Amino acid sequence: MASIIFMGTPEFAVPALEAVHLEFGVSTVVTVPDRQKGRGLQTQPSAVKVSAMGLGISDILQPTSLRDEAFVEEIRSRKPLIICVIAFRILPRSVYTLAECGAFNVHASLLPKYRGAAPINHAIMNGETVSGVTSFLLNDVVDTGTVIEQRLQSIDDTMSAGDLYNALMLLAADCAVSTVGKLLSGTAVPLPQDDALATPAPKVFREHAGIDWQHSREHVRNFIRGHSPAPAAWTLWNGEVLKVFTASRIDDVVPAGHWAIRGERLVAGCLDGALALEEVQLPGRRRMNFADIVRGYRGPSQGVFTASHQQSLQEKQE
Repeated sequence: MASIIFMGTPEFAVPALEAVHLEFGVSTVVTVPDRQKGRGLQTQPSAVKVSAMGLGISDILQPTSLRDEAFVEEIRSRKPLIICVIAFRILPRSVYTLAECGAFNVHASLLPKYRGAAPINHAIMNGETVSGVTSFLLNDVVDTGTVIEQRLQSIDDTMSAGDLYNALMLLAADCAVSTVGKLLSGTAVPLPQDDALATPAPKVFREHAGIDWQHSREHVRNFIRGHSPAPAAWTLWNGEVLKVFTASRIDDVVPAGHWAIRGERLVAGCLDGALALEEVQLPGRRRMNFADIVRGYRGPSQGVFTASHQQSLQEKQE
């Protein structure tokens, strides 16, 4: 069995772990330490650890620091041919250079576009019609290594960040298997990235997900899609934070930043048109269609959202 080390954490990396193990056999899995989650603060393993145990992989490392010399020695002692990294932490040179045939990452974008922690969110927010995954050899600068493989994924008009995540998760598995095969056989032909075409994709945070209605309808709709399902775009509606997961174009006239209830729909005005806010969530309640909320609603039939997400955040904190 080839000495292949797989490193990853979330669900996104699981299909790749399973596919690489089935095709080549993964000898060691590296993931994050178990963490306390939920209201009961119960200790839970990462999705990758759960998958590894299910696959019968017993050699699982969970370092707190990737730079710790003891961890580096653990990797060195396993004499890896390949290190495959998907949705994990940034590996130091002392670790990734230990792979005899190469250490690579599979990134959820068509590099050099969308380098960073949230490529899927930013692709949707920017209205991209094509995305994909890229495998590249690791180097000292994040997401800049030479490219080995790419897989393309079309983005239709209704896809959310969550939908694209699910699609790219499967592409990443296929890309990982092919990349391992090329590295083991010595047939990989890594190509440099064009840094002039690079775009950033920093992590998205809840406090920056407030909706600014003073934009075009398409901009706002893409913003909502790009934050769905997490961290979820939000606005202040009747003094409460309303998370918005899906929205559709609607022929209606509502001033930008205003809202109106039309039958079972919550219509929101943007600069050049209106959106019907469909799947939403109020504090303490589950995600649901607005039609389910309005049936028991006794408030005003129209009003004003906070004009900008910065103002929304300020009001929410006061």
